Amino acid sequence: MLVAVRRRVFHYLETIGDYVSLVIDVFACMVKRPPSWELVREQLYYIGVMSLAVVAITGFTTGFVLAAQSFYQLGEKGMAGVTGVLVGKAMITELGPILTSFMVTGRVGAAMCAELGSMKVTEQIDALHSMAINPHAYLVAPRFIAGLFMIPLLTIFSILMGIFGGYLIAVTLFHMTPVAYFDPMHLHITFFDLATGCIKSFIFGAILVTVCCYRGMRTSGGAAGVGQATTQCVVMSYVLILVADFLLTMGLNMVRRAFLL
Repeated sequence: MLVAVRRRVFHYLETIGDYVSLVIDVFACMVKRPPSWELVREQLYYIGVMSLAVVAITGFTTGFVLAAQSFYQLGEKGMAGVTGVLVGKAMITELGPILTSFMVTGRVGAAMCAELGSMKVTEQIDALHSMAINPHAYLVAPRFIAGLFMIPLLTIFSILMGIFGGYLIAVTLFHMTPVAYFDPMHLHITFFDLATGCIKSFIFGAILVTVCCYRGMRTSGGAAGVGQATTQCVVMSYVLILVADFLLTMGLNMVRRAFLL
């Protein structure tokens, strides 16, 4: 029993070390010789433009639900006027970054892992090594740069769609005036809220790209291994994003309180 537990602990520690080594190597490759613009542009289009539809639908429908729940829960207490503030705060600080990263992980991250996993089991990555090409620089770095750039932009787009979706529901279904929906926002939504959403989306983008690429490049076992690696990378990305969200929320609010005091 103790031997099995020890082996499992050592396996987890080895995996963490291997993952950190990959991230460090990717940063080193980006500093020494940034990837070509053609590779980065392709990933910018694939991660960003191709994800606009799913991000728009997710943000829009989330705004619907937030506005409806806020109005129903607070309307009977005479606080329906804060519907816009609740929608805006929730989308900017939590739901926008989280849902965007989840959608991109499911649409792009899984595809990254499957693509790199297929290259690994068919020995294409070994072929790159034999040609003195660093796979981290050629395969991971362009995806990493594109993810860091596009995930925050997609998050902003999702936030705007969520606020607009909440506005449509509040005005058309609950007969709120546009002034009642938008006016309280500039009083209660601060620069700290905007910074929180941007920082979270940046970190989430780094997590999902590196985890999915790492799992893809460590795939083994043929076609079955590719499918298993794809499932594991999505689940692990979700878990790490949720853990990072909690830690970032606590850390950023502690920093805010320290500066306020």
